[in-house]
Amino acid sequence: MKCEYCGAEESLPFVCNYCGGVFCGEHRLPEAHQCKGDLTQKRTIIAPPPPQPAVVNSSWSGGYTYNYPRPQGTGHKISRTEARDIIIAWLALGVAFSISVGGGALGVSSTLSGGTTYVIEYFAVMLTVVGSGFVLHELSHKFVAERYGYWAEFRIWPMGIVLALITSFIGFIFAAPGATYIAGNDISEYQNAIISLAGPMLNVVVAAIFLPVLLLGNGNTNGLLWLLGLLGVYINVFLGAFNMLPIMPLDGAKVWRWSKVRWAAVEIPLLIAVAVMLIVFFGV
Repeated sequence: MKCEYCGAEESLPFVCNYCGGVFCGEHRLPEAHQCKGDLTQKRTIIAPPPPQPAVVNSSWSGGYTYNYPRPQGTGHKISRTEARDIIIAWLALGVAFSISVGGGALGVSSTLSGGTTYVIEYFAVMLTVVGSGFVLHELSHKFVAERYGYWAEFRIWPMGIVLALITSFIGFIFAAPGATYIAGNDISEYQNAIISLAGPMLNVVVAAIFLPVLLLGNGNTNGLLWLLGLLGVYINVFLGAFNMLPIMPLDGAKVWRWSKVRWAAVEIPLLIAVAVMLIVFFGV
C-alpha cells in the first residue's frame, strides 16, 4: 500500500488512530503527516483496511499474521522491495560467513594478511556459495508458495542480520537475516510444511552440485576450486540443517508439527553431514 502523505510503497502500513489514514513508518505519527483529525479527542483504535484484493486470515512461514494482496497476473514476480531485501541479506550473510569460516574474531587478521587479491577472491567465493545457498533457499519458499496460489515475498529482519554478524565472530552463525512472508486463505498444515521444506531440500540439491567441484579440487587444498567446492557443500548443508531446527520461526518447526518422522528423515542426515565436514575439513 502507498503512504497517503509521501506516496511511498509500504509493505507494513500504519493507520492513524485520529484521521484513519494509512502511512509509512516515517509519517505514522500525527505531526509527521499533518494530521487533519481532531487531536483533542480521545483516540479510537481504527482497524487497518485490508488491501484490495485482500487476503484474510493470512499466515507466513514464521507464524505471524498479516494481510497482503495476492500477486497479480501469472508467473513469479520479484518486487523492488523484495530484491533490495534479498541483496542486503545476501551481502550481510556473505560478510558473516567470511568471518566465521575464516576463524571468527581470531582469524580476521589472518585472512586480511593474505593480501588484497586473496581477500577479494575469498569474499567472491563466499558470495557465490552464500548466494546459491541463501537466495535460492528463500526463492524456493516463494515459488512453491506461489504455485499453491499464495502471496509470498522475502523481507529482511534487521535484528537477524545483526545477530548473524555478531555471532560470526565466535565461529557460529545465527543465519536468519529474514524470511519469506506467505499469505493466503486457509493455508493447510501440509502446504505450510511443504513450502517450509522446499528451502532445506534446495540446499541439499545445491550441495550435491558443489560436491563434484570439491572432489575435482581435492588435490590442491589451497586452490580456489577446492575452496569453492568445500564452502559450497558445507554452507548449503549447514543452512539446510540450521533451518530444519524445530524452533520457531525456522522451517523445521513447521515440518516437525506436520510430521516428526519426515522431519527426522531430513534433519538427522544433515546434522551428521555437518558434523563430518567439521571434523574432516575444519579439524573441529
